[in-house]
Amino acid sequence: MSSPLTNLLGLTRSELEAFVAGMDEKPFRARQLMKWLYKRGVSDFSQMTDLAKSFRERLSQVAEVRTPEVVLSQASADGTRKWLLKMDGPASGASQAIEMVFIPEPGRGTLCISSQIGCAMDCTFCSTAQQGFNRNLTVEEIVGQVWLARRELGDLDTDSLTNAQRPTPNTRLITNVVFMGMGEPLANYRNVVPAAEILMDDLGFDISRRRVTVSTSGLVPQMMRLAEETNCALAVSLHAPNDRLRDEIVPINRKHPIAELLDACWHYVQRQNARSITFEYVMLDGVNDQPEHARELVKLLHGKPAKVNLIPFNPFPDTRYKRSKPEAIEHFRDYLNKHGVIATTRRTRGDDIDAACGQLVGRVQNRTTVRLGSKLVSVTVQS
Repeated sequence: MSSPLTNLLGLTRSELEAFVAGMDEKPFRARQLMKWLYKRGVSDFSQMTDLAKSFRERLSQVAEVRTPEVVLSQASADGTRKWLLKMDGPASGASQAIEMVFIPEPGRGTLCISSQIGCAMDCTFCSTAQQGFNRNLTVEEIVGQVWLARRELGDLDTDSLTNAQRPTPNTRLITNVVFMGMGEPLANYRNVVPAAEILMDDLGFDISRRRVTVSTSGLVPQMMRLAEETNCALAVSLHAPNDRLRDEIVPINRKHPIAELLDACWHYVQRQNARSITFEYVMLDGVNDQPEHARELVKLLHGKPAKVNLIPFNPFPDTRYKRSKPEAIEHFRDYLNKHGVIATTRRTRGDDIDAACGQLVGRVQNRTTVRLGSKLVSVTVQS
């Protein structure tokens, strides 16, 4: 059941300025509020001591700072953290839950957040997609994940991390945020874009635009719109070098085939003056990891502003796929690099707690969307 109070975590700077203006306050009050919320992580209005007492009292009557509720927290042997978060927001029906993951590395810490409860894209290698779809997350539910993670990690005993797991001293733990958790971010365009704006706002989380990454399976119209309306990094789930194979692995390809997808990618680079597009490519044994696939991929991406991130497949119950052999992944990567396509292999992290890429499942009740792969349907997009 939704709260009658306005959750301030769902408001961009301009929206927060309008909110305080509606309380007959000046715009600088919004900037003060953002500093308390995002720089100091304070949620109790009574502690925001440079605000007039009368204003704080009125705020407590009309506003709140509310984050998702932690149901379960897990820590991997490699330092990865995963949280199961309860999401009983509007129209959820039964109890819903999503997952969020933090991956610490030397010099950086990446938070992987969700944008939907479940996913309707039905990518066949992804455990999340097999759970079905319930609804889009709201702006405050998306931003609330990052706010919550910062609070949770502030309680983290960093002395328990090895040097290999520890970010560089004197830097914040969360340096990168990626929309690569549960859901297709661009199918929730209306909420993802303002959430990204708050992440990048210098009065918000103040994360560099190159360190906020939106990942998509290939919703081309939304990619074109994104190029005009925001300025963050873009990652594309490619996973196959030809339409026949990608139709099977990533069903949205039947609506937006590779040529159309790549045109949107290069348009994004041009409009946003981006360095490159990252193409995610999960390595499936005997499916998309053969030498001919590497050759086809080179033909697609050679000479283009592209980086390929090879992802060893992470198994889940009842999947028909197997992870490519290490030597096959190595040969695939080396062929791409030798022929002018930058390629790296993502190190599997958090697989002992099912926190690796493609393993997030959460808890999805009241599924409302048929699976895309069984019958190609129009994807409902909040724009």
